[in-house]
Amino acid sequence: MRFAAVFPVAALFVATAAAQDAQLVEQAKRRWAESPHGQMLERILPPTFELHQLPERRSRGARLLIRYCVQCHNLPNPAMHHPAKWPAIFERMVVRMRGRGNLGELMRDLMAGVEAPGVGEAGAILAYLQKHGQRPLDPKKYPAVDRPEGQSFKLACQQCHVLPDPRRHTASEWPAVVARMEKNMEWMNRVVGNRPEADELQLKIEEINAFLIKYARKG
Repeated sequence: MRFAAVFPVAALFVATAAAQDAQLVEQAKRRWAESPHGQMLERILPPTFELHQLPERRSRGARLLIRYCVQCHNLPNPAMHHPAKWPAIFERMVVRMRGRGNLGELMRDLMAGVEAPGVGEAGAILAYLQKHGQRPLDPKKYPAVDRPEGQSFKLACQQCHVLPDPRRHTASEWPAVVARMEKNMEWMNRVVGNRPEADELQLKIEEINAFLIKYARKG
């Protein structure tokens, strides 16, 4: 009976935490809408990554990421950078949340009302970002990346981040990931495969999927 009582309480806690996180996101969006700089804040990161897609969604690192990072832009995907790149980027974000940075008075105006993480919280966020950061592809393990079959994958993905290790996902998972990346590229006006322009290199999404699926993690 004691165990039976624990499960409803745990489920209630998870539901409450999820509702609180969703509320933080909505509050941030309302703040952007009321800010003269709202359009700039909204364009920092694409809106394609959702709360439920965060790895270890209930962890302290994930919840702190939501609490602090959505104050200024859409939710970041930890895999948007590899572990070695995250420290410098995150440190720059913390400095900005404290109202300092390379925009002077504009930065103080942008960050008015924004809460910055404490030292311990910042450490937890950075550890989370690095733990779930992009795992770079090792070209020695995947020599095909430099062959014609890997060209579309290489040209598309390296525009925004390091080339991902195909074993990060299974063959069944990759198409959805690629579709989300395609939306990101469209949102950022990057090169995409389904909007041909006479003066830009064309990428074929089916070739990207074929490469990733061929070398994907088994399972």
